[in-house]
Amino acid sequence: MLLELNQLIVRAGHQLLIKDVSWSAYKGILAELGDNRSSRIGYSQRMLEIMAPLPEHEVAKVIIGDLVKVLLEELDLEFWSLGSTTFDKESMDAGVEPDDCFYIQNEARIRGKDRINLETDPPPDLAIEIDITSRTRFNNYQDLRVPELWRWNGIKLKINVLFNGKYLESNISSIFPTFPIQQVIPEYLMLSKTNGRNATIKVFRAWIRQQISSQV
Repeated sequence: MLLELNQLIVRAGHQLLIKDVSWSAYKGILAELGDNRSSRIGYSQRMLEIMAPLPEHEVAKVIIGDLVKVLLEELDLEFWSLGSTTFDKESMDAGVEPDDCFYIQNEARIRGKDRINLETDPPPDLAIEIDITSRTRFNNYQDLRVPELWRWNGIKLKINVLFNGKYLESNISSIFPTFPIQQVIPEYLMLSKTNGRNATIKVFRAWIRQQISSQV
């Protein structure tokens, strides 16, 4: 018996795995689900993953993304944040929709483009995943050659840096090597829950400027 997509219900905080999904079927599912949906899709080596985030997942995604933007602004680094854009590559049989992602080193290469084609364009330099309810599958990010992946599990921020095609866990970000990212991102994320978003961003911005001054 075949099931229609609209018959599937994925509860918030859960994931659904479907095996033996062809590339054409994966692309068809993306098209059928459309862009205006709360669920996110992952695909790697014929395995399709449908995830439905919780509200706390979305809050962490927004605050961590805002902290990264402030850091990039204060470092005067051009960047392009593409949120949960779908990235896929048929030759790698992989696709992913990160919670947030940034082009930083490769920003100039995709600046002004309305569509990203990973067959010719580079992948994001940084991807961020909120793993409060389910563990992010490494395969699709590795297959797409995303240089750095951050995973927040509600307690700890794990930094994974791509090395020889595989992720190695690191306590230092290759993008922000002079900043204690593992410590400060969780610290200010927690602060935002008591002080509010705007107050936290102000304090974080002041801290960054102090760090930059001390490094000169």
